[in-house]
Amino acid sequence: MEDIRWSKFKICGDYHVNLRTLYMAWATPGGLEKWFLRKANFYTIPMRLRAADEQISKDDTYAWYWHGYDNSVQQKGTILEANGQDFLKFTFTDDSIVSVSFSTRNDLTIIELVQENIPQESDPEKNLFVQCQVGWTFYLANLKSIMEGGKDLRNKRVELKSCFK
Repeated sequence: MEDIRWSKFKICGDYHVNLRTLYMAWATPGGLEKWFLRKANFYTIPMRLRAADEQISKDDTYAWYWHGYDNSVQQKGTILEANGQDFLKFTFTDDSIVSVSFSTRNDLTIIELVQENIPQESDPEKNLFVQCQVGWTFYLANLKSIMEGGKDLRNKRVELKSCFK
């Protein structure tokens, strides 16, 4: 019997950065490469590669490459929604769905990330609920660090990947 509590999670972050800047950090290939990915390739429906500063759109497909890994390790998916202002939604690992909402409150920009449709897994090492929640928490902290004038916390050295397994 599937336990629905392990199929979805939500995490939030608050940022002393304007909403538009944060949205563009998620909605452009160059923006994602500043805090999240080594390389973010987005393709339009006719398979044209988007420029680094070009906003993504619904139905774009992507191929993402991580720091600390060679090009054989990549994440592929599809943009399900991108409203150009305050909401993104995309497919992610094992057909899960990630939604990212942006809002402002008390002079802060709030990012709310929800990952859902996470498949059940009996092997703890493959548990996407835990692994993705830990990963997104790290990357939201890295986004805060970079955008608020701090350091980039990512491991960018392929030779160290075995230390992080």
